[in-house]
Amino acid sequence: MQAGGVIDSRRVEENVHDVRGRIETAARRAGRDPSTVTLVAVTKEVPPDVVTWGSRAGLRDFGENYVDELAQKRPSAPDATWHFIGTLQSRTAPRVAELAGVVHSAVPGHALERVARRAEERGVELPALVQIDQAGRGTGVSPGDAERAVAAVLGLHGVRPVGLMTLPPPPSRPEDSRPYFASLRQLRDDLRARYEGIVELSMGMSLDYEIAVEEGATMVRVGTALFGPRPGASSER
Repeated sequence: MQAGGVIDSRRVEENVHDVRGRIETAARRAGRDPSTVTLVAVTKEVPPDVVTWGSRAGLRDFGENYVDELAQKRPSAPDATWHFIGTLQSRTAPRVAELAGVVHSAVPGHALERVARRAEERGVELPALVQIDQAGRGTGVSPGDAERAVAAVLGLHGVRPVGLMTLPPPPSRPEDSRPYFASLRQLRDDLRARYEGIVELSMGMSLDYEIAVEEGATMVRVGTALFGPRPGASSER
């Protein structure tokens, strides 16, 4: 694959080692156990063979934005946990329940209900993170509606709310994201006082994942830092 430079299996392995090292360092700066942070490798517009290289380099969690790409690439890392990180669509929601092991973009509504219904039919309970819209993009729920959203997800069979996810505005520098991450952590802590299962924080991408780890992220979604720049993949930096 070529996108702003050639990527090969050796470079992927080096990138995985580098990103894991940075996560460990950031966690230790914050007095955290690095093992509490899950690296989710975002494979948007990444070919299946590159996914295989990532799996061989030790990646165990992958994230996809689109159902068709998820279906195409899942066989390249069949033993991995696949995370759906894109916007849920009613038309493809049942396939998300069939292909993904975690949903990061849970928003109460018809699409999530279809995910839950299909998961229940399959006899599984999918961990789901409620997406919080901190930037007014119209994707996710506002921080003020977070508790209502968690309660709504709790009322569905087939999905289980486990935490929160956010996608802050693209930062000019990593520190720009810190207030958003700190705010999400506080919101998680407030909700956990009422709903003990709300523990996960999915936040931080290639430009700011170290800041996210310092602020308590339990999942970071990293694409470019692992696989290089990809056309159209800026939403998962």
